[in-house]
Amino acid sequence: MLADMPEQLVLIIGVVFVLAGLVKGVVGLGLPTVAMGLLGLVMLPAEAAAILLLPSFVTNIWQLLAGPGVAALVRRLWPMMTAVFAATLASTGLLTSSYTAIVTAGLGLVLLVYAVLGLLKLSMSVPRRSEPWAGPVIGALTGIMTGATGVFVIPAVPYLGGLGLGRDDLVQALGLSFTVSTVALGIGLWSNDAIPLQSIGMSAVAIVPALTGMWLGGWLRSHVEAETFRRWFFAGLALLGAHISWQGLAPAF
Repeated sequence: MLADMPEQLVLIIGVVFVLAGLVKGVVGLGLPTVAMGLLGLVMLPAEAAAILLLPSFVTNIWQLLAGPGVAALVRRLWPMMTAVFAATLASTGLLTSSYTAIVTAGLGLVLLVYAVLGLLKLSMSVPRRSEPWAGPVIGALTGIMTGATGVFVIPAVPYLGGLGLGRDDLVQALGLSFTVSTVALGIGLWSNDAIPLQSIGMSAVAIVPALTGMWLGGWLRSHVEAETFRRWFFAGLALLGAHISWQGLAPAF
C-alpha cells in the first residue's frame, strides 16, 4: 500500500515524525501536537490522525511504563480517563465529518491556545477535594477536543500539571492520558471507516522516525538549555497554529 503513496509525501511524513519525536524527547510531550500540526499542512486532519495512531501509542506506552507508579495513578485518575475515552468516542465523528474547514480551523486554534498557555507559563492548582468532579469534567472536555481535532493536550495537560504530582508521576500521568486518548481516537476513527490500509502501513513505518526523534531529543536535552528549547517550541507552535487556523477560515472570507 505504501507504494501507492507519493514518495515526496512519505519523506514529509518521516521528517515530521522525527521532529515530533525530538520535541517529545526534549520536553516529554508534544509528539501528537507537532505531528498533527505539521501534517495538517499537507493533508486532512482525519488522515493525519490515522497516521499518528501507532507512533503515538508506542511512544506513550514507553512513557507510561517508565516508572513504578502506574497502578496508583490509575486508581487516582480513572474517572478522568473514563471520561476522556467516552467523550473521544462520542465526538470522533467531528474529525471525520465533511466540515473540514471548521475542523482545520479548530485544530489550529487548539495549537495556538496551547502555545500561548506555554509561553505565558500559566498553571492550574487543583485541590485534592475537587478531583472527583473536576477530573471527569476535564476528561470530557479533553475527549471532545481529541475527537474534533486529533490533539489531546487541552485541557488535560494544564489540569494534570495542577495536581501537584512529582516530576516522574506527572510524566507517567501524561503518558496514561495520551495512551487512553490514542486508543479511543483509534477506535473512533475505525468505527467511522477513517483508517484505510494505506494509513495503517504508514503509521507503522512512522514508528521508526518517531523513536529516532525521541532518541535525538534525549541527546539534545543534555546539550541545550531546556527553557530555551521550550520557548522556541511554543513560539513555533503558535505560528503554526495561527497559520492552520487561517488555512481553515480563509475560504469563508
